[in-house]
Amino acid sequence: MTTPCILCVAITGSVPTKAANPAVPISISEQVESTHAAFEAGASICHAHVRNEDETPSSDPERFARLMEGVQKHCPGMIIQFSTGGRSGAGRERGGMLSLRPDMASLSVGSNNFPTRVYENPPELVDWLASEMKAHEIKPEIEAFDLSHIHKAAEMNRDGRIPGQLYVQFVMGVKNAMPVDRETFDFYIQTLNRLTPDAQWCAAGIGPNQIVLNEWAIAAGGHTRAGLEDNVRLDRETLAPSNAALIQRAADLCAKYERPVATAAQAREILGLRPS
Repeated sequence: MTTPCILCVAITGSVPTKAANPAVPISISEQVESTHAAFEAGASICHAHVRNEDETPSSDPERFARLMEGVQKHCPGMIIQFSTGGRSGAGRERGGMLSLRPDMASLSVGSNNFPTRVYENPPELVDWLASEMKAHEIKPEIEAFDLSHIHKAAEMNRDGRIPGQLYVQFVMGVKNAMPVDRETFDFYIQTLNRLTPDAQWCAAGIGPNQIVLNEWAIAAGGHTRAGLEDNVRLDRETLAPSNAALIQRAADLCAKYERPVATAAQAREILGLRPS
């Protein structure tokens, strides 16, 4: 395959702490440094959460602004994708940073179970987040935790709430949500291609399944995500030393399947994003 593979680094998330792995970047300076190393290893998208000083999740627009400024300075052209996930805020607070106009933002279009709670994405909030992204010319990355989320994203694309080419991420391996299952993964691809033939897709696996989804996606012609948000280990006995190490592992799989790793400029072209 000659199609470049976009590698997304999920640098921090809302859950992993330094107690789980000291390499998890918490402060803005740590996040920028970790993102730069991952960028050098081949990541062209930075999926960004921010944290408070006590490591709790935050939706503070000022922190997002500082992170964006640092990544733009040290990782020229890298695609910046803000998370609007539900662990870092409630209701419209989750989209309070969208006025900063990052290149992309995550968008969950339906609810599902998480390990200890329901991840709530009510229709009114989904529509508001989508409208804010549209108003600020931010490309959504659809976080598909369930098959119904693919159908919902296609519906929103048809009626204009999500304009342009869809970008859908299949998230597998979250406890109580969609498990890692190859036939389901293949059906996700088939369903997305049937509903929106021009869509691009990527895949993310949680915990030890990160490398599994990396390989499935790369081999199948999609894009993929790695990073300490989803997985803090290289294997059962070994902590991942950095986000860059997890991105390098995905880049090595690209070489195995003879796929070039997308540059930031190529990733922008593939996703139809404005130039940096």
